[in-house]
Parts: sequence; structure tokens; C-alpha cells
Amino acid sequence: MDLQRLEAQLSFLMEADKLKNMYRQTYTRMDDLPPMPEHSNVTEPYPRRENDAEHSFSLALFTCILAEYSNEPIDVLKTMKMVLVHDIVEIDAGDTYCYDEAGNSTKAERELKAADRLFGLLPEEQQAEYRALWEEFERQDTAEARFAAVMDRIQPLLLNLSRNGLSWKEHGIHLHQVQKRNERLGEGSETLHDYVFALLDDANKRGILPD
Repeated sequence: MDLQRLEAQLSFLMEADKLKNMYRQTYTRMDDLPPMPEHSNVTEPYPRRENDAEHSFSLALFTCILAEYSNEPIDVLKTMKMVLVHDIVEIDAGDTYCYDEAGNSTKAERELKAADRLFGLLPEEQQAEYRALWEEFERQDTAEARFAAVMDRIQPLLLNLSRNGLSWKEHGIHLHQVQKRNERLGEGSETLHDYVFALLDDANKRGILPD
């Protein structure tokens, strides 16, 4: 056994565990249960934002189930690996809300620095593989990356719709912003693009997403 290699891999995995404490703006599908009574005065279920680990797991499962809707055939395992590491840089760089213009202006610089440190924890050949997958996702220049991006867009969108737009309402988000955010879905899946935009039209009619 190569102990140095194993320890490098475990070091990366324990850093990745921090994704469980990186909270996003999107709420989970259901209210969370109250904490144990001795730890909190909360007695009723309450809305909770999902964390990056939950988001990444969901994208991997979405990829398995929805791969048939990709415009082009994809390597499903490769795409799953891609979505599992696509947000790992947020451990250092933080979660940047997609509608935060100021935050997005510095996002690339922060995430590149994070990628250097985090992927650098892995053994050399795994560092190269997973760093390349992260960069491919960012470039959006392969069928796998384009489909991964579709998964990354529609998962939080569906959660928002299931919560009657709770996160959108908190941030004052309008229909045209969500449409613009998702306008490139068709590059990865025309089917899912059309389905999602029909959902958005319906959400607008129901007052969930104002004009």
C-alpha cells in the first residue's frame, strides 16, 4: 500500500466534506425537522437552505435519470464525476449567488485560487483528472459539460418552484432574470429547455415569478 497516496486522497475527501456546511440560496424540498429539544427552542419544522453536498448529490442523480434527454450521447460516469466536483471550489471561494452581479465579477479569480489548493491535495494523476473535469465544466465545450450545466440549472429551479418561489421572492427575482439564466439550456437539452420554459410561464401566470 502506498500510504502517502492514501493520505493525500483522504485529505482531499475530508476537505470535500466541508461542502456539507456550504449553504446555497435554494431551499430544500421539504421543511427540516426541529433540532433536539436540548439544543434549540425550535419546536416546528422550518425551511432550510440546501448545502453544496446535497446539491452535488442531486445533480449526480439527475444525471443518471435524465441522461436520455441530452442532445448528444454522453459518458454518464464522466458527467457524474463532473457534477460531483463542480462546486468543490466553493469550500474556499464561497457560494456566489447566480444573480449577484458584484459577487460574480470576482468569482473566477476566487475559484481559480481555490481550485489550485483543493485539487492540489490529490495525487498527481487524480489531480489532473478532476481539475480537468472542473475546467471542462467551466468551459462548457463538450456534450458532458453542456448537459452537466443543464442539471446545475434545473435542479435549483425545480426546488424553487416546489417552494412557490421562496428564494426568488426573498431576493426580488423576476421572470426575465430566470429566463436569461436558463436561456442556454437548449445547448445541452432542447427537451428540458422547452419543459422548463413552460414551467416558468406557468409560474408567471400563478404569480410566483412576476414580470
